[in-house]
Amino acid sequence: MALGGARSGKSRFAEELAERSGPLRTYIATAEAFDGEMTSRIDQHRARRGEGWQTIEAPVALTAALAACGSPVVLIDCLTLWISNLMFRDRDVAVEIDLLCAALEKVSGHVILVSNEVGMGIVPENALSRRFRDMQGLANQKVAAVADAVYFVAAGLPLTLKTPATEAPAR
Repeated sequence: MALGGARSGKSRFAEELAERSGPLRTYIATAEAFDGEMTSRIDQHRARRGEGWQTIEAPVALTAALAACGSPVVLIDCLTLWISNLMFRDRDVAVEIDLLCAALEKVSGHVILVSNEVGMGIVPENALSRRFRDMQGLANQKVAAVADAVYFVAAGLPLTLKTPATEAPAR
């Protein structure tokens, strides 16, 4: 799992991890191009990845896409857009997060997830933004708990938060 702020380098870092993990790679994209700016961002990601990737677009049905994929290396980019897509469609985000975590525990290959860390700033002034921040934080915590490795990326530099050998402290 690669966490970080906007334009922190987390997607590029996750792509590099995926490329080192094996030649057969699937990119599960959660972004939707509702405007020109987002279309441009999606095009930049595609161009940067280049050849050697199968792409599955799953703005909402992420768990189903992951279960059906079967690729030995999967990159999901990103949980943040997935959460907003779920919220805009009035889906039960907490249930969807639990379903994703259950699916992640069943995958035999490498799954690398990209997600924004949105809880480090000020408290948002409106209820929808606070709910989004809370759901994003919940998703990050639950996915990080089932992930073998978690990295926080800032200024393009990864900081290791969890490795397979790391155990949670006793509470």
